[in-house]
Amino acid sequence: MAAEWLKCTLLWLLLWLCVRLSETKRSRVSMNDDLLLPYPPGHGPSHSHRHVRDCQAVIHGNTTYESWPSSGHSGQPAAESKVFVSDVPRSSRMVYGHMTVVHDPLRSVSVLEPGGPGGCGGNRTVSVAETAESAGCLYAQNAGFFNTKSGECLGNVVSDGTAVHDSGGVQNAQFGIRRDGTLVFGYLSQEDVLDQSNPFVQLVSGVIWLLRNSTVYISQSLEAECDKMQETGSLRKFVDVVSGRTAVGHDAEGRLILFHIDGQTGVRGMNLWEVAEYLKSYGVINAINLDGGGSSTYVVNGSLASYPSDHCKPDSRWRCDRNVSTILCIHRRRCLPANCSGNGDCVDGRCRCQEGWQGGACDSLVCQPPACGPHGVCTAGGCVCDAGWRGKNCSQVCPLGFFGPSCALECHCDDMCPCDPQTGSCNTTLRGEANSTLHRAGHCLATQMFTSWKQEEESHREQPYLTDLMIHLVQACRHSVLSGFPERQDYSYVPLTDINGAISRSRARAGKSGNAGFERDDSDSEDEIWSPSQSSPRTVSEDSVHLQRLN
Repeated sequence: MAAEWLKCTLLWLLLWLCVRLSETKRSRVSMNDDLLLPYPPGHGPSHSHRHVRDCQAVIHGNTTYESWPSSGHSGQPAAESKVFVSDVPRSSRMVYGHMTVVHDPLRSVSVLEPGGPGGCGGNRTVSVAETAESAGCLYAQNAGFFNTKSGECLGNVVSDGTAVHDSGGVQNAQFGIRRDGTLVFGYLSQEDVLDQSNPFVQLVSGVIWLLRNSTVYISQSLEAECDKMQETGSLRKFVDVVSGRTAVGHDAEGRLILFHIDGQTGVRGMNLWEVAEYLKSYGVINAINLDGGGSSTYVVNGSLASYPSDHCKPDSRWRCDRNVSTILCIHRRRCLPANCSGNGDCVDGRCRCQEGWQGGACDSLVCQPPACGPHGVCTAGGCVCDAGWRGKNCSQVCPLGFFGPSCALECHCDDMCPCDPQTGSCNTTLRGEANSTLHRAGHCLATQMFTSWKQEEESHREQPYLTDLMIHLVQACRHSVLSGFPERQDYSYVPLTDINGAISRSRARAGKSGNAGFERDDSDSEDEIWSPSQSSPRTVSEDSVHLQRLN
């Protein structure tokens, strides 16, 4: 019996725990009972930027915001977060919170819409943990204000280079990061927000400029961010009341400082004067206040790490994190842009550029004008020369025989003549240096040819030419002799006396002596014929007939 009773008791306990867990899960919805709204019913004053400028102290002149170069310590982690529990000076209160130091804000910080891209457009509100987990944030805290009834994002919002919400000219304290990494704090005009010379890649709006150049700037903010009618005094109460707070600033090294403390409006936490002094004591230079009260939330690796002030519904015994609007997300370093402009690879948040490219985004050529002079243009592969020019800096004309861009094409003119170095035309007259080069080359070549011909002529003077002469004469007479011997057309019959000129000489002598007939002359009865195969002349009878086979 005892065993059965114990078994039943355990079953009832398990059933009760399941019911309680189910109720607890259903109750994880904030009642939004700790609202800390600076401006009823919305957010931010509607006065002009000129009014904001006129409210400033004379010391700042016309400058309505402060800029500071951000750090880029690649050898350190993206961020470091510390938990603190501290006394609040001149009070009996204790506060619990987080201080997060970001070493490379440009590549590690993003302003994210609630639930991801499109959240502001859809007037969504999502818990910080949900947005942070889906985006892979290492650390995250709530950021901008929102309309608690409609869910609309308030102020300016630029998320990862995309403008997702416009304040409509409403002036209030803002924080942003420009494309070159510059950190911006203060009051921005519509022209400042839309400036594309160095656009914002992250931007969010807060309320109250806490620190300006290491000086508490709350009094000036109360004037600059005053309500249009100033009839309720709610902004001053917003500043003075203790509550949960969230802020963002930077130190002298350009590191971004995220600040969060838990609290409950009117019960525990800090007022903004205390927040400003606390940040100043930690070396913060410029800082603005973000949404607080029940919205003040801090998340580590997607899990809630703070103690919200809102009660859960329907069970108010528990405390729940509120669904909010935008968040500040600290993530692993990213390259900007992610594809390194298509000219490199992203390695640990830094673009490793391909050959020929440089810059943090690999968007700048290594070759920069005037490296290629007036006759070329810079490319990733170096100088590309205009037609007719070549060389590392495109300062040399094309050599003879080549033309086109960088002299990469070869001329195809008759007799291997040079062409126009720009168009490749063979019908061209070369000018300037090319003409001079051609003239010198022609003069040199002609000199060498004349020298060679002269040497060849001198060497041939000592060689007998009788055999060559015989061959030419035989070929000249071939057709006339063969016509008389049709049956033996492959032979030529030539009397040796005709070849040696004996008949002509006999006729000449006969004419002198008055005898028209043929007479034999003893001096011409034999002719000497030189053959390359013999070392001495051979004697041939003038009556013999020489038979030569034609090859």
